[in-house]
Amino acid sequence: MKSVTHWFACLLCSALAVASIQASAQTLQASRVPEEMRTQQGLYLSPKQAHQFVRAQKGKVLFIDVRTRAEAQFLGMATPVDALVPYVEFQDFMTDWDENRSFYRLEPFSDFVPEVGRRMQSKGLSKDDRVVLICRSGERSSRAADLLTSSGYTRVHTVVYGFEGELSDGGRRNLNGWKNAGLPWSYELDRKKMYFPR
Repeated sequence: MKSVTHWFACLLCSALAVASIQASAQTLQASRVPEEMRTQQGLYLSPKQAHQFVRAQKGKVLFIDVRTRAEAQFLGMATPVDALVPYVEFQDFMTDWDENRSFYRLEPFSDFVPEVGRRMQSKGLSKDDRVVLICRSGERSSRAADLLTSSGYTRVHTVVYGFEGELSDGGRRNLNGWKNAGLPWSYELDRKKMYFPR
């Protein structure tokens, strides 16, 4: 009788573990994702799903913040992020203006793909392991995901609405997003996670 009880307990634990993994792998449907945030792979996570998903992977995922260094410095960062790897970056002297966006022009960041590769390697991960990307509002991370896809990465997820979320009618980013979902973040940055030219 004792062995049957032990067997049943093991079976129940296994079933719960599988259910937990399946729940952590749930993603948003593409039809619920704004067009400008869609990616080639179509792997989307809400901020809350991303937080649960990263925790459930137990280190077998690379969680990357693709915003600029200035954004992380002045607006804070999600604490579970493994690294800040900018997808685009401001010019060194910020001399050019982007009329469409009404701020200093951002330039493509040539070290993005190589730095993601270095960060993957340092965690013992390959291009077939999972990557989760977060930006300010979800648009840059979608473009960064497509760049990684074209570079051979096979499972790249994006966090829809990003770190700060969408603009409300009042012009503030106080709708959805990581911060507005009450998920862990901080103004205190960990130097090991930050990007430095190599």
